[in-house]
Amino acid sequence: MTKQRLNAPLARDAMAYVLAGGRGSRLMELTDRRAKPAVYFGGMSRIIDFALSNAINSGIRRIGVATQYKAHSLIRHMQRAWNFLRPERNESFDILPASQRIDELHWYEGTADAVFQNIDIIESHAPKYMVILAGDHIYKMDYELMLQQHVNSGADVTVGCLVVPRKDASGFGIMAVDDQGVITAFVEKPKDPPAMPGNPDMALASMGIYVFDTEFLFEQLRRDADDPDSKRDFGGDIIPYIVKHGKAVAHKFTDSCIRAAEEIEEYWRDVGTLDAYFEANLDLTDVVPKLNMYDRDWRIWTDQVVSSPAKFVHDEEGRRGQAIASLISQDCIVSGATAHRSLLFTGVKMGSFSSVSEGVILPYCNIGRGARLSRVIVDSGVRIPEGLVVGEDPEVDARRFRRSEGGVCLITKSMIDRLG
Repeated sequence: MTKQRLNAPLARDAMAYVLAGGRGSRLMELTDRRAKPAVYFGGMSRIIDFALSNAINSGIRRIGVATQYKAHSLIRHMQRAWNFLRPERNESFDILPASQRIDELHWYEGTADAVFQNIDIIESHAPKYMVILAGDHIYKMDYELMLQQHVNSGADVTVGCLVVPRKDASGFGIMAVDDQGVITAFVEKPKDPPAMPGNPDMALASMGIYVFDTEFLFEQLRRDADDPDSKRDFGGDIIPYIVKHGKAVAHKFTDSCIRAAEEIEEYWRDVGTLDAYFEANLDLTDVVPKLNMYDRDWRIWTDQVVSSPAKFVHDEEGRRGQAIASLISQDCIVSGATAHRSLLFTGVKMGSFSSVSEGVILPYCNIGRGARLSRVIVDSGVRIPEGLVVGEDPEVDARRFRRSEGGVCLITKSMIDRLG
């Protein structure tokens, strides 16, 4: 459901700046070769496509992406998928790897430093507003509505926020607000998160989304860069300083979340653990998914691989190519096999008599004949041996693969190689 916009769009005077340098170490071996924003999601997309698509759909046509950790696959994806923005239309797409631009000693030292080191590039585009985004969350949001609140409230910074259970809030920046939505306190990743007034079980958490007037942001970044005690971080340094010395205002995710007609909740997920990543992918297999990837009014743009349609072959009892409650991407061949409540990404091949139940199978995997996989994430390019069984004996699985607290097995090429 698209929220009502007012007046002339502010997005055309804004630049989106996506912070996409993080490893995402809680995704374990899934980020050994790629940054978290480059991890595959939803059958065809990458995690970063959600922040970038939100920016484009909101009307923002100037975008910068700061990368750092193992950025090759992320940069390659953006070059292929996001090269349609044209300078002659006052559009831009800058990929900004950590490159020791300030001196020869320092890479990006924190989220704020990742913007500070590129002030000259931002200035060349002359945006009036800056929308700072995390590149590693799954959600749909209209940033134009957040920009409107920022301007109308006269805030120095507007912080996107959502309500989360207090028991799960220690991984967020947590804030307290007054009746006008002004932030009165901001604590980054507290061990004992403060509760919302009148709701002791919930807390108000930062989404890592910030809107600034550009000139004010530059002033704060330069001030912070001169502070020898700063960790150069938005949540740890910049935002708490503004809360104390300026006006920081909270913007509720519910005010700008995009929901298709059948979506029953405002959907936002931090897919930072194997279990969270697995569950968010499987959410898409529901008859009425919590997140609608088929919404033509708010598309999630990504790299469109030129390949053949998915194919299902054989129609014999016990050897029937079929998929139930599953997402099957292009170039997949399900040959006398069964996929149930699973996602097969581009180019997956399933051999006869094999089965996948609750599986997230990343691109170009090959599942051998007779293999049985249940509650698995299979990294891209893995060849599953014939007859391999995963998901039926927890002790055996834990010895061979990475098994999460929720009983999900991550399978990578090196793990298969060790099986001999």
